[in-house]
Amino acid sequence: MEGKLPGGTPPSSSPAPESTATATPVAESSEVETESTSSGGSSDGSSSAPVPPSDETPAASSEETSSTPSLPELPSHITYLIIGAGTAAFSAIRGIKKNDPNARILVIGDEAHLPYMRPPLSKELWQGKPGEETTASSSSTEEVDLADPEDLRFVQWNGRDRSVFYEPGSYYISSSALKESEKTTGVAVVTGHRVIDLNPTKQRVTLDTNQTVSYNRCLIATGGEPIQLPSLSAASEEVRDRTFVFRSIADYRRLEELTRDGKTVAIVGGGFLGSELACALGKRASSTGGSVVQVFPESGNMARVLPTYLSEWTTRKVRNEGVQVVTHSAVVGARFNGSRVELSTSQGESIEADNIVVAVGLRPNTQLAGSARLELDEKRGGFLVNSELEARSNVWVAGDASCFYDANLGRRRVEHHDHAVVSGRLAGENMAGQQKTYVHQSMFWSDLGPEVGYEAIGVCDSSLPTVAVWAKATKQDTPAAAAAAAAEGDSALRSETEENATAQSSSSQQARVAETAKELVQDAEKKVDPESYGKGVIFYMREKKVVGILLWNVFNRMPIARQIISDAEDHDDLTHLAKLFKLHDE
Repeated sequence: MEGKLPGGTPPSSSPAPESTATATPVAESSEVETESTSSGGSSDGSSSAPVPPSDETPAASSEETSSTPSLPELPSHITYLIIGAGTAAFSAIRGIKKNDPNARILVIGDEAHLPYMRPPLSKELWQGKPGEETTASSSSTEEVDLADPEDLRFVQWNGRDRSVFYEPGSYYISSSALKESEKTTGVAVVTGHRVIDLNPTKQRVTLDTNQTVSYNRCLIATGGEPIQLPSLSAASEEVRDRTFVFRSIADYRRLEELTRDGKTVAIVGGGFLGSELACALGKRASSTGGSVVQVFPESGNMARVLPTYLSEWTTRKVRNEGVQVVTHSAVVGARFNGSRVELSTSQGESIEADNIVVAVGLRPNTQLAGSARLELDEKRGGFLVNSELEARSNVWVAGDASCFYDANLGRRRVEHHDHAVVSGRLAGENMAGQQKTYVHQSMFWSDLGPEVGYEAIGVCDSSLPTVAVWAKATKQDTPAAAAAAAAEGDSALRSETEENATAQSSSSQQARVAETAKELVQDAEKKVDPESYGKGVIFYMREKKVVGILLWNVFNRMPIARQIISDAEDHDDLTHLAKLFKLHDE
């Protein structure tokens, strides 16, 4: 059956030696929200493991189109080597320095930026008016001072102004300083380069420049690569030029620029990232004259996580933001019709757009497994690690790329930002001599604007049986109001993800904090719908055990949820558990 949508036309007539993955790895994912790491590994010129065969292939982000920078000056030997320069890597730096203040640390990452957080790329950075968003720093590839935190700032829901970069350039030293003297201590970040070979026996890595560095202890924090759809990657050059994934600062800058002048954007994917971007771009399109179409094969937004009724409600919420949501439709083809990209769907529909953003998931970057002879998890992907996050002697793995054992929930690979923070920090502490076990239950979150948000923990899979308890929302039950209250009480919302991050609070900024927070709360109050799912707790069950908890517009209760998951007790009646969250307290 042929169909036609507004703006469209009817369609034209590596594994380790003992373990080989054969399907797309499955992880507990919140996509870019997780932002765990920046890739530092590559298969280019290496003997690394091939990517597991799949109908979907990793896609290059906008960052990867830049030219190769000049050779960095590297020390021949380093005490601590970190492969990857994202959140897990930065958290490992914190963990190492906590236990070894005079550490010599070398970080190698393939992006042109110092370590930064990814969640704002699909959240807070879009909350300003068109043209008011701050722009990312220059794509310069110098080893130090690549990015001034002032160059890419955002305002949190609580009104506080901060940078996406964890630390300014002045926090780091140059890699040449580490080379010049073995007595020099500090952290150096080499950007724009990849590690292509890891030899744990010789404790040595080789970069894409053919330079080698030996180490005492190494952390793999290579994160993941966005997946591209074969129907788009196999399309014409004109289609590929207008199609990109969303993962990095460069991707954000590109999309932000493209959506300033009323263009139509099609978002492929209905998960966290796709839904957040759809809401953000839908709101922006209302003032720029643009339009947004979101297409995915599931029955509703975030359908793999939310129960059906809540997924359907969320889809209505996204549509109310001005987004044309197309459900039950997979993209099966694409062509350039002379002015726009025309997508063909499995339902016979045709969707036209100026640009396509693909947000269909992430694949762990495990190319170093071949040369390092590290075992991969066949089902979930990622490097298999022990309870201390060690893959083998003197080699640790943290963030998206690690597949660890959870005593309560079994073997897991998690793509949550909170997991990157905590696993990176623990791996760093263990690299510096500790012997800590990873038992943290990581949380994740998503906000669909300042008036609807949720936090979740454990295994939140919509295929599991769920039990939910709901209550009428008050004016304080929104992300904006909760964040403002947390700011006034000097406490941190989503504290695990905010720890040790750079924040600025001058007297002028404090005034803006109060004003912005007040405006966000007032805006959220206007949108509170008494007939909607105001606030509630959803329990995900395996037999009588609670294995996941989702808090819908319920904030600052995550420690309670974490304790319930950790207790792993059988429950015949969940009423008493729901009472712990004080849903009916005013």
